[in-house]
Amino acid sequence: MKKMLPLLLRIIVAIILIQTLRFKFTAHPDSVYIFTKVGLEPYGRIGTGITELIAGILLLIPKTTWIGAMLTLGIIGGAIMMHLTKLGIEINNDGGVLFITAVITFVLSGVILWINRKDVKFF
Repeated sequence: MKKMLPLLLRIIVAIILIQTLRFKFTAHPDSVYIFTKVGLEPYGRIGTGITELIAGILLLIPKTTWIGAMLTLGIIGGAIMMHLTKLGIEINNDGGVLFITAVITFVLSGVILWINRKDVKFF
């Protein structure tokens, strides 16, 4: 169980990151609305999608898990800040689901980074 929990956390965060890509890459109206409201449409939407894809892949590779976790903290930290400053907690009557998912992803990424702290390399 001790080895299964970290793997499960990595898979959960990777799935969250990767499942949102269909909204970003297909220009779903909700995604376009969000990135338009923060002034980053379309390049921010596509760039964020590519970065989330990279983070999701890095999380699943044992030697790069810590990089994926740090990247995810940065991406999702930015998303949380946008919610708190420009978007609001609730977007298009979603009941705050997008914000709550971002907070959960952020916390889980922090836990993943903590678990893998011995692998963090400083140059």
